Amino acid sequence: MCGFAGVVWEDPDERPFPEDVLPRMAATLRHRGPDACGIQWEGRCGLAHQRLSVIDLSDAGRQPMSNEDGTVWIAYNGETYNFRDLKSRFGLEGNHTFRSGTDTEVVLHLYEDLGIDCVRYLNGMYAFALWDRRTEALHLARDPFGVKPLFYLQTPEAFWFASEIKALLAVPGYESAPDLEALHHYLAFDYIPGPLTAFAGISELRPGHRLTIFKGEKQPQIARFFDLSYEIDRKITEADAITRSSELLTEAVERQLVADVPVGVMLSGGMDSSALTVLMARVLGQSDFHTFSIGFKDPSYDESSFARLVAEHVGTQHHEVDVTAARVLDLLPKYLSYIDEPYADGSAIPTFLLAACASEHVTVLLSGEGGDEFFSGYDTHAAYRWRQMYRRIPGPLRRGVIGPCVARLPVSEKKLSLEFKAKRFVQGAELDVPRSHFFWRVVLSEDLKRSILREPQRFSGFGPSDQLFVDCFGQCEAKDELNRLLYIDASYHLPDDLMIKNDRMTMAHSLEARVPFTDRPLVEFLATVPVDFKLKGKRKKHLLRSAMEGILPQAVLKKKKVGLEMPYSRWLRGEWRDLGEHVLAAGRLNDTGLFDSSGVRHLWDEHQSKRVDHGRALWGLINYMMWHEMYIEKKDYGKYLAQPRAGRVASPK
Repeated sequence: MCGFAGVVWEDPDERPFPEDVLPRMAATLRHRGPDACGIQWEGRCGLAHQRLSVIDLSDAGRQPMSNEDGTVWIAYNGETYNFRDLKSRFGLEGNHTFRSGTDTEVVLHLYEDLGIDCVRYLNGMYAFALWDRRTEALHLARDPFGVKPLFYLQTPEAFWFASEIKALLAVPGYESAPDLEALHHYLAFDYIPGPLTAFAGISELRPGHRLTIFKGEKQPQIARFFDLSYEIDRKITEADAITRSSELLTEAVERQLVADVPVGVMLSGGMDSSALTVLMARVLGQSDFHTFSIGFKDPSYDESSFARLVAEHVGTQHHEVDVTAARVLDLLPKYLSYIDEPYADGSAIPTFLLAACASEHVTVLLSGEGGDEFFSGYDTHAAYRWRQMYRRIPGPLRRGVIGPCVARLPVSEKKLSLEFKAKRFVQGAELDVPRSHFFWRVVLSEDLKRSILREPQRFSGFGPSDQLFVDCFGQCEAKDELNRLLYIDASYHLPDDLMIKNDRMTMAHSLEARVPFTDRPLVEFLATVPVDFKLKGKRKKHLLRSAMEGILPQAVLKKKKVGLEMPYSRWLRGEWRDLGEHVLAAGRLNDTGLFDSSGVRHLWDEHQSKRVDHGRALWGLINYMMWHEMYIEKKDYGKYLAQPRAGRVASPK
């Protein structure tokens, strides 16, 4: 819920920017919170907040919010699901006078009693800015799994922060320019990893971190307050793990249903969203709620029949949204104006369309992100097990016979085809464990990146993108390799890819997306479970599938993972061919000063002839070029933002 922006300036006697800067920053975030806007100036700090009313819809929940004497102010985005427990556990009502029923006020008073270390006790999705006038300290914090975003920018006169980058682009004197290191890694991932952003000078606070600027100090202090330890409890039996993980997921759903507005489910038809749907019905004791799914004509991408099966099984009010090449073209480049960065996950536009439909019925959606990262559900996790067996084959046979045979498999346009999996597996299996994991996901290799970049030597100092996975693998405290791979996914793919899509595409329609699979008690328990129970043999999500036996239809329990994606490889050879030719034209590429048009043309020609499937890479380049035109060249991204819905009239408290 919500969005915020703010600033702390250095000179306590002079505000070196116009009075209207905060209102202008807030206006860029109105889609995140159309129900109310608040601006507060306190000493050297200014806070702006756009509210999406979810809990306590009355005016008492407006922000920025202060403590009783106005010495501490907070601008908050998200939900703290255990706020009622914290209120009781720490006796907050005995120490403070509450004016609302919001979780925001609980966090505010918890800070007063415990200091910024209070974040260690929060279970939820959140980002917040807190100004303590008593010490003139600014505190920023972001939830452990990066569900909610938080960006910052340092200028000579001030420190700026916001829920979305577009608010920072309104900072006086800031001139947008592409960050070369971000581009270097974007080409490998189709998203920008870590604290980098596409904009030079703008950074993202990492999940589970807090940032503080103290009086008299210019540089912020950043510290991690949450990390998974993966200390395995060998006393946990398989039966215990199934039962307890099911109980904790049910409790997570129950906590995340707390809202004073309608709640629905993004129902893909996969295991995660199907489990959320059936558990929501069990918690509520009824199934009269809305579910929403996506459909494609290509059967290898379409899961709508499974979503329909679950909806009928549970008895929900179900809605289906068809995604076609033409509908996607209509949203280009509009959807990027809500992301602010180049981003090429093929699930983003379908989620945008689903959210548009859902916004007519609900304000909150449950979503299944995190299930794969914590229950072990990706093909690359199973590939890790197969790799252990495959490596027993003598190297000359693997590299001299099997590899060349697999390389000759014809290119397939099907989602997660045998050809795709075989080529990724056979080549990646020759690498070490983290690099093999990276190879399964990589979009462009280092050699291919160099082939499409102008003056590639400018990028040589950034190091190979696979080193991010190698370093993360080494930093994880887990003793077993599979948990280290899950740690990589939870550190990069989950916050930097999935959560970006989930947050921006739903907030574009003033919707709040909640993710029960990131509930802290559930995640922390799963980190203690022996890995053989998570991935039993080659059975992915063994615990979740076992817990859902007899609850979900067998067809759903047995189906292979598909995942929400678009058939862009085929569309780029057909319905999108003109788009690709236009956006990736040599003149346009050369004008950026970043790309070598002949190298890009080579990728395009290989893709069109079906010699190599470069669909992901080309879709990534198209998105980067559209972003570059909107944000760097023309700076006209604002014209693509739709008018947010009208604010709700506040109800009496």
